[in-house]
Amino acid sequence: MSFNPELCRNESEVESKLIVQYLLPQLGYTPDTWHQEITFGKIRLDFLAFAAQAIPFVLDANSPLSLVMEAKSPKQNLNNHVHRLKNYLISLNVEYGLLTNGKEIRIYQKSQDDIQLVFQCAGKEVDNRIEEIKALIGRDSLKEKKSTDNSETQTTENNQPNPQTISDPSSETKRQHSMKVIAVYHNKGGVGKTTTVVNLAAAIRKKGKKVLVIDLDSQANTTFATGLVKFDDEEFDDIKDSNILHVIKSIDFDFISEVARQSNFSNPEIDVVPSHIDLMKSEKELNEIDNSRLILIEKLEQVQDKYDVVLIDTPPSLNLYARIALIAADYLIIPSDLKPFANQGLVNVKEFIKGVNAFRKQIRKSPIEIIGVLACKISTNNQFVRHTLPKRLETIPKRYGLDVMDTVIYERDDLAKCAEKIQFIGNMEIADPISVLDFKPDSTSAQEFELLAKEILQKIGMA
Repeated sequence: MSFNPELCRNESEVESKLIVQYLLPQLGYTPDTWHQEITFGKIRLDFLAFAAQAIPFVLDANSPLSLVMEAKSPKQNLNNHVHRLKNYLISLNVEYGLLTNGKEIRIYQKSQDDIQLVFQCAGKEVDNRIEEIKALIGRDSLKEKKSTDNSETQTTENNQPNPQTISDPSSETKRQHSMKVIAVYHNKGGVGKTTTVVNLAAAIRKKGKKVLVIDLDSQANTTFATGLVKFDDEEFDDIKDSNILHVIKSIDFDFISEVARQSNFSNPEIDVVPSHIDLMKSEKELNEIDNSRLILIEKLEQVQDKYDVVLIDTPPSLNLYARIALIAADYLIIPSDLKPFANQGLVNVKEFIKGVNAFRKQIRKSPIEIIGVLACKISTNNQFVRHTLPKRLETIPKRYGLDVMDTVIYERDDLAKCAEKIQFIGNMEIADPISVLDFKPDSTSAQEFELLAKEILQKIGMA
């Protein structure tokens, strides 16, 4: 039997004509040794094949899970799916993964915490190269390799810790994580929320912590402020198809690690999950999905070993996206310019938190811990600082029952200038903002954010 890639017009035909009818039989996998649409916790595999069946499955170096096969549409670029395959192989201790769209076939091998491309050919070449594929991932080849590996490790087996045994893949337990998730929220706009998020992220990163920023505001101010918008025409919008909306719309697809982008806004870099204006028109649809408020929690669990601190920039409203952020977060910072409307808005913030905590209780999550109200965008006028500011700071705990943070972020020219930096790409003028800590490391603004990072890390137990 031969294979003709021209007969595959969609993902379903790649699965049936290439994998089921051609590859699995050619590689020696009988129907009892492979499974389609198999789920391990939150991981859903197209195909999973065994060199040797073993139940219960053991997710350690001796795992019988031998081969994952992932089929994509012929229109899909395989490069966009390598990271997900890597996640599958490492999470499940599977040695080999085959990734194909019919037009191209790739085989990757797990190597510690990474994967390596070990074979690649065009779909039209598969007949001529099937023996090479057999030598790598044929059932007999893998069975022989498993047997050899097992015999080599048998003498030291008694000295190894007990492997994790799973009779039901969905019951896989996760180790306790130390990642801290902090939401930055106020329901009034213009209080310095985005400036706080991006420069605080840079300051925490410079203290050696791995930082992820999530933009959950449809205005995408944080996405712009971290320099991820490299286009000046919506025709070239490369964020539209890969942003926070895709993360929270689906449990099975679009992991944070696939959507997050590295930002040169700060040195060292931070990772950012961008937002998009499309978030606005999808709110009604997400409101009708029962578990939409929980999806971000589940997606964050998947990167709990990758980051120390996650900062979530929220919309200045009482909408679904603000609720999703506060449900997922461990801690809350409330930035405020301490002006009358911002102060009056704290009543709404407290009511909103009360509703969020009621929901958190239903899902057996402890109440969100409020780090405090952060005074920011504060005037540097001497008379204001000496006489008015102390009174406004005293008002917060007395009138609203909220703690005020020790650090104050003042409104300074350096904060505006670092956000307004640009670069030229050809004839295009593109925003190229950097953090104030990289723009002027010795400036007063940079020192204020360093103090803020220190205060927050102390209060969340990461100093």
